Amino acid sequence: MELTLKQKVAFGIGAVGKDMVYALSASYVMYYYQDVLGLSATFVGLILMIARVFDALNDPFMGVLVAKTRSRWGRFRPWLLSGTVLNALVLYALFAAPQLEQAGLMIYFSVVYILWGMTYTMMDIPYWSMIPAVTKTPADREHLSVVGRTCAGVGSALIAMFTVLLVGVLGGGSERTGFARFALIVSVLFIAAEVLCCVFFKENSQTEMETAGVKEMFSALLRNDQAMIVVASIVLINSSLYLTSNFVIYFFKYDFGGAAWRADYTLFSTIGGAAQILGMMVLYPLLRKKLSSTQVFVLSIGTALFAYALLLTLCLTGFSSSLPLLLIPGVLVFACNGMLSVLTTLFLSNSVDYGQLKTGRREESVIFSMQTFVVKAASGVAVFFTGIGLDLIGLQGNAEDTGPVVAQSAETLLGLRLMMTILPMIVLAVALVLFRKKFTLTDSRVEEIGKQLREMGTEA
Repeated sequence: MELTLKQKVAFGIGAVGKDMVYALSASYVMYYYQDVLGLSATFVGLILMIARVFDALNDPFMGVLVAKTRSRWGRFRPWLLSGTVLNALVLYALFAAPQLEQAGLMIYFSVVYILWGMTYTMMDIPYWSMIPAVTKTPADREHLSVVGRTCAGVGSALIAMFTVLLVGVLGGGSERTGFARFALIVSVLFIAAEVLCCVFFKENSQTEMETAGVKEMFSALLRNDQAMIVVASIVLINSSLYLTSNFVIYFFKYDFGGAAWRADYTLFSTIGGAAQILGMMVLYPLLRKKLSSTQVFVLSIGTALFAYALLLTLCLTGFSSSLPLLLIPGVLVFACNGMLSVLTTLFLSNSVDYGQLKTGRREESVIFSMQTFVVKAASGVAVFFTGIGLDLIGLQGNAEDTGPVVAQSAETLLGLRLMMTILPMIVLAVALVLFRKKFTLTDSRVEEIGKQLREMGTEA
């Protein structure tokens, strides 16, 4: 059965809703509990890391549960709908913390955040697993995947564009109240989006699902040295991105400053998000007409390193309060990250062919399952180091959500500038060195592998 426009739109709306929820949690939990509620940044970062690593380990087991499900409503929709409702409730609880003493708040945050990760996995795994159940051809599957990924980017962009401004408006000056009300709105929109998705996506048949356990994923990596290099690069590149996104809100609030810091932060995030999308959809195809994939990769990391160095220079020479100047390195960093996300996916796909030629086993589903695993683990590690860094530089949050922004010492602001730029630079530099020394799947090598596999298939 060919997918209708209504089905594609419903699937895309589902992606918008679920990634609004993910972006709100990933981008603002540290800020909410450390800056607004006053918990230790190191403690918050530790819990975030533990929960995300646990969540990454939990993904394969959720895949097994979905694969074994049989019901009158299909295999995926019961998990998608129940996981959505539970996750929406937990999301609201996460950003509507009650008035508690510090010890009580620490326990509350730990329990609720881990529950959030578990319930999100309940709906995220079946959402993407639905694609084979409602499509019949590889072209349809690729097209629906592109729809989902693009709309997911829209959901993340909406959170980046509107969260800080709407929290201020809804809270009437109280960030604590504003976050609770905004989370409630996002939760309602999230449920509505996934209900639409469930209504218009009925599975054609009880298709068989391939599932991979954690042991199988790591075993596949150990047999494929090029996949290991790509996965390590994904960890490093995503860590640099998460470090930047976690620090930048503190930079705008305490360093960039001004009464309109929320509007400036929103504009910076909006333009950055647009640059990331343009990097994926426009700049990457243009560069690939002239350069090989490995050359574009090196160019992207090199340009990102230059952009971070430029940002640091602006901050250290008294230009940290000029938004037009800050947008120059910001756009470069986001555009390069967009291209790198395309390239790492391409390289991971190429490593599957390499592994088949090397071992005789094609482990596509296992290798791509590992991508989700390591991205979540990388985000957990990055946010943990963010928490440690905020405590080391002595950043004092507002603790209570009303009143003027707390003034920071010159040493604290310097530390914030250095961590926001130098830490991502170090991580990207390691990724570049690793890639240059160990990655061998050039365009010509990939073409050669494909030819060998075709010949082997013909002989068989």
